[in-house]
Amino acid sequence: MAVERAPDAFAALCLGSDWAIAWLSRNPQQAMRLLDDMEHQRAPTRSALAADLEAALAEVDCGDPALDGPFGRALRTVRNRRMIGIVLRDLCGVARLEDTVRTLSDLADVIIEASLARLQPIAEGEWGAPPAVAGEPQRLIVLAMGKLGARELNLSSDIDLIFAFRAPGIVAGGEITTQEFFVRLGRRLIALLNTRTPRGFVFRVDMRLRPYGEAGPLVQHVDAMLDYYREQGRDWERYAMVKARVVSGEAATRERLEAGLRPFVYRRYLDFGAFEALRDMKTLIVNEVRRRKAEGDVKLGAGGIREIEFVAQVFQLVHGGRDPALRARALLDVLPRIERAGLLNAPDVQVLTEAYRFLRDVEHRLQARSDAQTQRLPAGEGDRARLAATFGLSLPEFEETLVRHRAGVRRIFDASVDARGEEPQGVEAPTADAVGDWSALWRRLLAVDTRAAAADAHHRRQARTSVD
Repeated sequence: MAVERAPDAFAALCLGSDWAIAWLSRNPQQAMRLLDDMEHQRAPTRSALAADLEAALAEVDCGDPALDGPFGRALRTVRNRRMIGIVLRDLCGVARLEDTVRTLSDLADVIIEASLARLQPIAEGEWGAPPAVAGEPQRLIVLAMGKLGARELNLSSDIDLIFAFRAPGIVAGGEITTQEFFVRLGRRLIALLNTRTPRGFVFRVDMRLRPYGEAGPLVQHVDAMLDYYREQGRDWERYAMVKARVVSGEAATRERLEAGLRPFVYRRYLDFGAFEALRDMKTLIVNEVRRRKAEGDVKLGAGGIREIEFVAQVFQLVHGGRDPALRARALLDVLPRIERAGLLNAPDVQVLTEAYRFLRDVEHRLQARSDAQTQRLPAGEGDRARLAATFGLSLPEFEETLVRHRAGVRRIFDASVDARGEEPQGVEAPTADAVGDWSALWRRLLAVDTRAAAADAHHRRQARTSVD
């Protein structure tokens, strides 16, 4: 035990996270656990996170699904304490970006699994059990999209989910269908995680990437979902599915769903149809940055995180059908594979990798300050200097580093999807509807970011302090 270093850790928290200090001041026993035993020096494994959560839930009555009952309070307490540990490791410089995003993603995974393990028996006691398939009970299948799917979750990410179940039928007792059972169960899971109580929330949940969007059923059985993507799936849905990962459900069904989605996302030929649609999406990105004056946003602004992600996913969608190595979900995994495939040169891959690490670190420091969903740099010079200090930099050094990274990203982004190449026979030109779909996806992504940030600001005004 290196208790003498605890004051340094506390100083790092004071500099970087007002939210963490406020929460720990209300929960001093948690502060002792974090600082005295130097937990912040060890990034927890997934199994350690699961064991910690199970221990906390074992101490409370989880039979009451009320949002601010013992079950919901325990989830929020574990979430907050683990989040502060993640922030602390980041601010103390003992965690790499990969450690931070992996731990955040593992935390979300184990919370989803533990929540469903308790919610489903409650639901079965109320409505009856879904019929077993091949002797195996049916469970809600959760498909994680975006950053959770890629295990790249940030400190204040939404978790984008799609729900499915194995097979249709009637629950025991014959009152409702299996689909209705899982719709009700899914709604309870969303409410448990997403609802902001006086003790905060667990994770914001977004379900709009499911088939047919908000107009579609909340839950579909796997065959219907795969039929949808085979027959009606749009190009923008392929883009969204690049990072998809099944995080809950029976093992055989999880494997079947992922295998069934693969040919939808990755075509066997060089996909110049997607190439052309991506060109139009790129133009839209540039125009939206100008229109929204997003230069202060490290995610949406010129040379930001989204442009790095776009460059990588262009190569994945166009070439991933013929090169399975490009099907990695995480950006830091796929960039070196793009280089090995000869699609980007080593210097450009290094530029993108270093910029991504720096910008994601900045994003985390911005979000750590108030546990808020923001990627916008503070306007005040004092606040910007405080942000710079969390990196051990002066404000001029920080801004010079930021400008250098963003300029490198923008140079590579500007060159992306510019060369047309020769289209192979049998590849149709993109339709106006396809281009419209890409535009709709990009506008939706921008709207999600804006709404989430506005909601965070509203809730902080409504509740400056929380009780747990």
